[in-house]
Amino acid sequence: MRPMKFGMGQPVRRVEDQRLTTGTGRYTDDTAVEGALHAYVLRSPHAHAKFKIVDKQAALKRKGVKLILTGEDVAHLGDIPCKGLIKDISGKNVKPNSVPVLPTDTVRHVGEAIAFIVAETLDQARDAAEAIEIEFETLPSITGIAEALESGAPQVWSDRDGNVAFEAEQGNRERTEKAFAKADRTISITIVNNRLASNYMETRACIAEYDKATKRWTLTHGSQGSHGTRDILANYILKVDPSRIRVITPDVGGGFGTKIFMYREYPLTMVAAEKLKRPVRWVADRTEHFLADTHGRANLTTATMALDKRGKFIGLKVDLAADMGAYLSQYGPFIPWVGTTMTPGCYNIPAVHVRFRGVFTHTTPVDAYRGAGRPEAAYLIERLVDAIARETGKSPDAVRALNFVKPAEMPHKTQTGPVYDSGEFEGHMRRAMEVADWKGFKSRLKSSQKAGKLRGIGLACYIEACGGGGPESSTVILEKDGTVTVLIGTQSNGQGHETAYSQLVAQHLDIPLDRIKVVQGDTDRIATGSGTGGSRSIPVGGAALNAATGILADNLKSLASEALEAAPGDLEIVDGAVRIVGTDKALDLKAIANLPGAKAEQLSVHQSWTPPEATYPNGTHVVELEVDPATGGTEIQNYVVVDDFGVTLNPIMLQGQVHGGAAQGIGQALMEEIRFDSSGQMLTATFMDYALPRAIDIPNFHFETRNVPCVTNALGVKGAGEAGAIGACPAVMNAMVDALNRAAGIKAIDMPATPPKVFSTLKAAGYLS
Repeated sequence: MRPMKFGMGQPVRRVEDQRLTTGTGRYTDDTAVEGALHAYVLRSPHAHAKFKIVDKQAALKRKGVKLILTGEDVAHLGDIPCKGLIKDISGKNVKPNSVPVLPTDTVRHVGEAIAFIVAETLDQARDAAEAIEIEFETLPSITGIAEALESGAPQVWSDRDGNVAFEAEQGNRERTEKAFAKADRTISITIVNNRLASNYMETRACIAEYDKATKRWTLTHGSQGSHGTRDILANYILKVDPSRIRVITPDVGGGFGTKIFMYREYPLTMVAAEKLKRPVRWVADRTEHFLADTHGRANLTTATMALDKRGKFIGLKVDLAADMGAYLSQYGPFIPWVGTTMTPGCYNIPAVHVRFRGVFTHTTPVDAYRGAGRPEAAYLIERLVDAIARETGKSPDAVRALNFVKPAEMPHKTQTGPVYDSGEFEGHMRRAMEVADWKGFKSRLKSSQKAGKLRGIGLACYIEACGGGGPESSTVILEKDGTVTVLIGTQSNGQGHETAYSQLVAQHLDIPLDRIKVVQGDTDRIATGSGTGGSRSIPVGGAALNAATGILADNLKSLASEALEAAPGDLEIVDGAVRIVGTDKALDLKAIANLPGAKAEQLSVHQSWTPPEATYPNGTHVVELEVDPATGGTEIQNYVVVDDFGVTLNPIMLQGQVHGGAAQGIGQALMEEIRFDSSGQMLTATFMDYALPRAIDIPNFHFETRNVPCVTNALGVKGAGEAGAIGACPAVMNAMVDALNRAAGIKAIDMPATPPKVFSTLKAAGYLS
């Protein structure tokens, strides 16, 4: 592709930011619907209990109260489905558990919905909730992965022995056992990948309207894909034709995977709107987000590498237990499955076997969170590789360089299935180390020691799978006024889709971005859509749009050829006009759209694109940090990222994606964690207890790309939305362990490495008196 002023590769500023930063964006809670009622969810105060609603009449008599829905009132609705039903170790689909819209007699985690109250005002709905009389019989509960697997632990579901939701495997057990039998040595680690809450800026919200005349619902809510919401509501829960439901998603203030899923409030507002013949709105508060929205990560894993005398990896065994929470969420089982496919990381390991189990606990369900299994995989292998370096006395880069998949070995099929199409792993590692001045670390270490500080340096080389799955389609339309409309079924959650997609259109039509309108999030206007997740919007949706716009450009040349008296091959599109090459004779897009012979099918092009294989972004993060042993506090001194994203669409937006992901990874590594007490109460359900990284916690990043184009993607791109969060945790924690090991011989510490945890670890090691 030749460069265009606003096209691919150009550092165009985001067109949506003017709207979003001046308060003129429109989020779900900004949507004003006349006559709307307000809903409140009464939630369980217990982690596990039998319950009985003794009386709700007193609550119904409260001022302004219009409706109270309980489990019996919505028993006719279908369960919320689990769609990530992988094959278990026997080859059968994992058996889902029942997830009713409202439970009728048993709650299984604190915050589980019990009743849905609708009133004229939110305060009236809250007051009515307090008047509902409920009898609880508390039952034993369990919240930790290891504890849930212990013999005699309280059971979350009576039909799942030992709280094991499923057991599955990746790789080849027999080949791996043979590799271990001939190993010169083996090295193991056991790590925790801590449970997290997404904490997007905009909490979940929805507004349901029902039209009695047409028998149609309109649901407005912040989602990661309106079509997915509609189809689950129609096909699984309400059991109606999808044409009876319109889902609209306006601006969305963050998603991170957690807004993909179906939640109870969506069908409940719809049922209430139908019953009351008035719109019903519900907006979560922050504590509801902590208690009721799916969590992320929550793994307990042991990994063992078999090595030969040279230090080459010859076999890898992994035993992973993934907390599923109380229910199998929409894609819950799929997350550890897709993560374990990436277990080998950037390394050529000839024998791999992974056993992984889903574990039920009396906690909020766990599902996809930025990276969805791939951060967990990268964290495991990169922590293990650093442990191997320490145990063998080799440098971290030497161990990696010896075992990387080499460019000449591409395409490389791993022992767990993925086929890496391209990448130069040692190349970006060496570049990141050079930029980070790895060789100069010892002098900086001496300076820190003089100041009474501990200093460490660490790196992580990651690879992830994204941009795969099913097809995505797009329609591009040249309007009569010369502007262009894009209809596409992905959904921006803040990534900048309006800008990115407009740049793809501008690449072919060479028009300013303000003449392009991108429409997402409306099932009545857009026929199909897979939504946004797995960094597939640009690799898949963008590929479809690029194909559609290319055809539209050819159509416009054909339409203009007669008027310009030139063959289409002699025409080019420049500055939003079709002109004869080498002349100033041209027709602009508006004139072409209004030509007498211009037909609608020539001015509107619909195209789909199906990825033949996932894409595999990869890169290296290098972190240097300093620890104050007197407080356990950590300060990141330097952070370098060198990534391979195949092709860069917009360098400014790409940098923003990497910075944001790395900030989330730093948060997980150093401060974030959902914790429960022994009775199942969440101890971190507010920002008083759950720490998020602030500006002062985030370093100035050095970011650059060392791209190798993807050979399986139509645009050559590899996807970038999750990469920062994948590389950050292992890089930070490898640097942390390096600092602690140099000072006190400490070989391991789990995330989050909070000041109290670092301090107590140093004290236990005898470093502090």
